Amino acid sequence: MAAITTTGSVEGGMHKRNTFLTGTWLGLLAAAVALAAQPAAAQEDWLKFPGASYNSESSGVPDRAFIREWEAQPPKGFATLSAANIAATKAAIKQYEAIVAAGGWGQLPADVKLRQGMTHQSVAILRDHLVQTGDLQEKTNSFNFDYYVEKAVKRYQASNGLPPTGIVDQSTIGALNVTADARLKQLKLNLTRMQDLLRATPKKYVLVNIPAAQIEAIENGQVISRHAGVVGKPDRPTPILTSAIHELNFNAVWHLPPTVIEKDLIPKGREMARAGQSVLTKFKIDAYGGDGKKLDPAKVNWEGAAPRSLTYKQQPGPENPLGFVKINFNNSHSVYMHDTPGQSLFGRNLRAASSGCIRVHGIEDLAAWLVAEQGWNREHVLHMKQSGERKDVKLKKPVTLYFAYITAWATEDGVIQFRRDLYGKDKLGTETAAY
Repeated sequence: MAAITTTGSVEGGMHKRNTFLTGTWLGLLAAAVALAAQPAAAQEDWLKFPGASYNSESSGVPDRAFIREWEAQPPKGFATLSAANIAATKAAIKQYEAIVAAGGWGQLPADVKLRQGMTHQSVAILRDHLVQTGDLQEKTNSFNFDYYVEKAVKRYQASNGLPPTGIVDQSTIGALNVTADARLKQLKLNLTRMQDLLRATPKKYVLVNIPAAQIEAIENGQVISRHAGVVGKPDRPTPILTSAIHELNFNAVWHLPPTVIEKDLIPKGREMARAGQSVLTKFKIDAYGGDGKKLDPAKVNWEGAAPRSLTYKQQPGPENPLGFVKINFNNSHSVYMHDTPGQSLFGRNLRAASSGCIRVHGIEDLAAWLVAEQGWNREHVLHMKQSGERKDVKLKKPVTLYFAYITAWATEDGVIQFRRDLYGKDKLGTETAAY
């Protein structure tokens, strides 16, 4: 769902597999992450990656371009919902039960920042933690943050939904300081969530994992495409639901939903009116009265109650927050999935910024997959984007859609994944959401 912004625009909203993106540095890093369970000797063959923070003499300054690319272009990896993941998650639960029984791991100081080449007493705590999670093979009390610790940190970051910079920054410390007991509880809770969803999962479906802010197109158990997404803010959460995608609107008119009208449009309308400006004129939004007639923007009194009784629309165009395509499914929350003209948020790690709807990066590929049975291909979809032609396409066979809340799971390669408890639904306090 969208939100009015003050920038002149309107907002509309690791997985690993060695075969993905073969020949590219991103694919190589994804492959390297999967080496966590291999002997230390094999890990010595790690390749170096571009950017200062990936050299053996790390400067401690992360490569921002790498981070943006990593966040916006997630590798396909393994499906989050998979029968093989149930056994893997049960094995992860046993692993974490043993960790908890042994006393868990120590806490790192919140104000420390660690990187390769440093010597610091906190590195011993870090090493112990990484050994327990299986990211580091050699158990030692050394204070030296060496090459192997950096690679282990990258593996840990990737499997905790953080950009794998190898630098232990504030977000990484926040994740590391989640207790083993809390992680165990997350695994047990999410095992049940996955089992419930897998009881009726069809061969073809779309999964939105809200805490991961990612969208997966799944067919016959394989990830066709995985997309970075923007999900709802904690105070405007994306709902958990099961539905079916039945229609795509290309270059659609945006009908402003109630939440956006109440929380964004009206407050902004009042603010701008006091400055002698019109929010409707600036954002090219049309207001309509109860009789369906378009109103003069200058005659809307934002200080009164009348704006709440009006309806608002924005025509297709470069500022329309829906972008060039909107994906519809029946639900009682007035939410949908859509493109967006504002792409910058996809390069961020924390992507909870919408009013509940889901913005999809690279939506062209998702749309093309959805309308393939209509005889469309990616070129058809790109034509709709480039031409601006208004068109609605109903799917011959609706595609099952899950908006799910999965914060912990393991995949068939043995990698254990954790994500922020964005909305506090795991009920474990703030530690699992604060990083």
